[in-house]
Amino acid sequence: MRAKDSARLSTLRLLTAAMKQKEVDERVELGDADVLSILEKMLKQRRESIAQFEKASRQDLVDKEKAEIEVLSAYLPQKMSDADVAAAIAAAMAESGASGIKDMGKVMAILKPKLAGRADMGQISNLVKGKLSG
Repeated sequence: MRAKDSARLSTLRLLTAAMKQKEVDERVELGDADVLSILEKMLKQRRESIAQFEKASRQDLVDKEKAEIEVLSAYLPQKMSDADVAAAIAAAMAESGASGIKDMGKVMAILKPKLAGRADMGQISNLVKGKLSG
């Protein structure tokens, strides 16, 4: 507030409002995993909005959403390297005893809590599907 960075301030207010809303709705104290899921949801919403605004040729709104993504991304854990992701997938496949595509749910259930916020789960899903089908 003192830096007069209104874009950052409004984004952080949106984040705290979303966190308080979830706490009130579910009557729980949020943990780190809950806050990460809120951040990921907000980032996903921003990315979808950017796609829509680009279709409508609204560059002003695209820039605003990209600025919000930068602010929100600063609060996510450091992204995992590709080698670490591959190792986590291999470990989860070994742990679950996955042998085919039908076991994908078991592998993803193991990976999701470990990788949430540190890797794109859509990309992880595609990698696991590729390894199980190939």
